[in-house]
Amino acid sequence: MRAQTETQPNNNADSPYSLIEDRLDSLRAEHRYRFLRRVETAQEARIMLDGEPVLLFCSNNYLGLANHPDLKAAAREAVDRFGCGSGASRLISGNMHLHEELEERLARFKQYPACILFGSGYAANVGVLSSLMERGDIIFSDSLNHASIIDGCRLSRADVKIYRHRDTEHLESLIRDASGYRKRLIVTDTLFSMDGDLAPLPDLVGLARRHDCMLMLDEAHAVGVMGSNGRGVAEHYSLDDAADISVGTLGKALGSFGAFAVCRPAVREYLVNHARSLIYSTSLPPPVLAAAVKALDILEAEPERRQRLAENANRLAQGIRALGFSVPEPVTPIQSVIMGEEAKAMSLCEQLLQRGVYAQGIRPPTVPPETSRVRFSLMATHTDEDIRDALDALASSLAALGPPSLRRARE
Repeated sequence: MRAQTETQPNNNADSPYSLIEDRLDSLRAEHRYRFLRRVETAQEARIMLDGEPVLLFCSNNYLGLANHPDLKAAAREAVDRFGCGSGASRLISGNMHLHEELEERLARFKQYPACILFGSGYAANVGVLSSLMERGDIIFSDSLNHASIIDGCRLSRADVKIYRHRDTEHLESLIRDASGYRKRLIVTDTLFSMDGDLAPLPDLVGLARRHDCMLMLDEAHAVGVMGSNGRGVAEHYSLDDAADISVGTLGKALGSFGAFAVCRPAVREYLVNHARSLIYSTSLPPPVLAAAVKALDILEAEPERRQRLAENANRLAQGIRALGFSVPEPVTPIQSVIMGEEAKAMSLCEQLLQRGVYAQGIRPPTVPPETSRVRFSLMATHTDEDIRDALDALASSLAALGPPSLRRARE
């Protein structure tokens, strides 16, 4: 008879769990510990957060579509017809006509010949970069690019050169020093998610063309927001199809979930055969796809949503500037109050919550050291009163933290 042994917890100071607890303690001491707050309502201007009513100023639901009745109706109809899930990856049995319909719509919307869907923006950037670029290639990446771009660069095994944020002279010097590579690619966010500033796209396009580099754009926060038709920062600069690859998401301004990359047909075919985050993931489910198609309908039919969003952004920016903080030009729906130290940023976040405003504190490694901040993001559904209330709460919260000499504003 097999002897029974009782498993005892490992209390060794060097055990994996002790090391994990030590790291958690360090995060708490550094004011970098993260935890989850519970939203109990739909993504509207006013929500219930952990049982308390608050104004929501940290959602990427820029156009207010996440709870739109037409999107919900489209999702319900798709559930009734096709069920809740797609059942498999697209290369097995998970490719449905809804996937192809949405890809065709997105390609036309972005004015590219082809499109491929991904499960998320993270999966899109990791999948595109790690499959298109490899050893013997080089990637030039903005220093403030999103974590998904950073990870995609690492997984590609290509050489990576980081250029100073929006510094095209530094970028060109790096390109000139990079010879002997098979493929060269410049990659950048277009609307940077933590600062709300724009990539210098005209200069980047010029550099890419002069130096025979591919150009990849992440328009995640710009689709539906920037440009006269909401196509993004490329449209804002009248450079719609200047990039070789443009990534966007469905889960921000379009109110649904998932992501896409628009590109040439040969690139799409290559990604279908090489992008591991596509090949080895269950495809987007029917209700998500149907909601995204409906969101495109509304985006194209109701330009006043973008106009209202721009008005709200300008109104908030005016108030933030009046409090002594800078907001980049052109004004976008993403605006930050930089406090510098992690503890100060999180104190401001808590002060705002006490006054009924939810704007999230952001700390390293999401942002560089000494630039911890509270990040505000606007929605088209915010009212003038909502913005006034948020600015009043911000002013009183800053006053509660002490005089401006004790705080670090954006330089």
